[in-house]
Amino acid sequence: MQNLKQYIADNRQRFLDELFELIRIPSVSSQSKHKDDMRQAAEQWKKILLAAGADRAEVMETAGHPLTYGEKIIDPSLPTVLVYGHMDVMPVDPLNLWHTDPFEPVIKDDKIYARGADDNKGQAFMHAKAFEYLVKHNLLKCNVKFLMEGEEEIGSPSLPAFCEANKDLLKADVILVSDTGMIAPDIPSITTGLRGLAYWEVEITGPNRDLHSGLFGGAVANPINVLAKLIAQMTDENGQITIPGFYSDVIEVSAEERAMMAKAPFNETDYKKAIDVAELSGEKGYSTNERTGIRPSFDVCGIWGGYTGEGAKTVLPSKAYAKISTRLVPNQDHEKIAILFKEHFERIAPNSVKVKVTTLHGGQGYVCPIDIPAYQAAERAYEKVYGKVPVPVRSGGSIPIISAFEEILGLKSILMGFGLESDAIHSPNENYPLQQFFNGIETITWFYNYYTE
Repeated sequence: MQNLKQYIADNRQRFLDELFELIRIPSVSSQSKHKDDMRQAAEQWKKILLAAGADRAEVMETAGHPLTYGEKIIDPSLPTVLVYGHMDVMPVDPLNLWHTDPFEPVIKDDKIYARGADDNKGQAFMHAKAFEYLVKHNLLKCNVKFLMEGEEEIGSPSLPAFCEANKDLLKADVILVSDTGMIAPDIPSITTGLRGLAYWEVEITGPNRDLHSGLFGGAVANPINVLAKLIAQMTDENGQITIPGFYSDVIEVSAEERAMMAKAPFNETDYKKAIDVAELSGEKGYSTNERTGIRPSFDVCGIWGGYTGEGAKTVLPSKAYAKISTRLVPNQDHEKIAILFKEHFERIAPNSVKVKVTTLHGGQGYVCPIDIPAYQAAERAYEKVYGKVPVPVRSGGSIPIISAFEEILGLKSILMGFGLESDAIHSPNENYPLQQFFNGIETITWFYNYYTE
């Protein structure tokens, strides 16, 4: 693979042009107006995989948005790598905070700015280009399958059933995923754990219509006031979640593993400066990295109700709403947590309002051992490209389908991420450094070399 760097350099502009064509498709899975765009993205991935050297690629139906499957089987007796990625992206709101059109990628300060530049079009696309290089140079020594789905950003609701129905099609030895990040551009890391997720929408109803706040205020419960009080009761002064039974299945991480985690580079001053906060907050007795890696969390993701337009309107609203999520650690069951939250939230609500809790989606946490051959191949690949042995880290994020892959397909996933904290995924002005994009292609290519040795 002596000419790998040169191949990437020679094809640099073509790679970007092809990626930008994919990014321009507004594949927002959570919004029905983009249903046709989701199919277009799936068709585009079919085109990408066939052009890269797949012997077979097709758009396949699910109960929701379609997905794209591709494969190159060079010898059924050889190991098989299943590459997973997703073509859907988060909504772009608030649009006024974007400096450029979110679906018209631009390069500025050596970064690609666009929705999906990192999560996950940019990172998934790296796999297609690494695969292309190996096929063109007759260096592929294992079978490769691709599974690009269209519902990851809404919790992959249709994919588990698809996996159950297509176990033979998806049969492999390991799953390779680039949908996570690195500690820093000069500090490679491999994600060895993901938190699970439970997500709800709550609706608080008071009077049967909006009321005059002067005539009724003080006599009728205000749903927004009640909602705020209920949310405030979900955590205590030590940052612990107060839902009864919430921590019953949490496995405490050993002192030895916590000591290993503490060795990962972390500068609290830089961390605070990057997000412009004066002080950090969280569960008492745990470091920042532990709070996001090995402990569960509780967050309100959105809240609304009443009058929010220009000027004043003295109204006591009829309804108030919130979207609420918890990040869960391995061994916590998201379905059990969903029930515990719903029962607790409804139980502590006053009789002056009606409460409706709807579970939207969820997923289990995941832990990957670092002594399996695929992890060790990934470790060597990062060291080859970055010149440093990658640090194993546990991410605070969630990829719900990863635990389902293990349960349904019996496969471990290797999480070779290249995103950075500064990439602003899910936020306005999402971006992806060009160096990370091209380094990712190189590193993934080396993974196959070491994995098949």
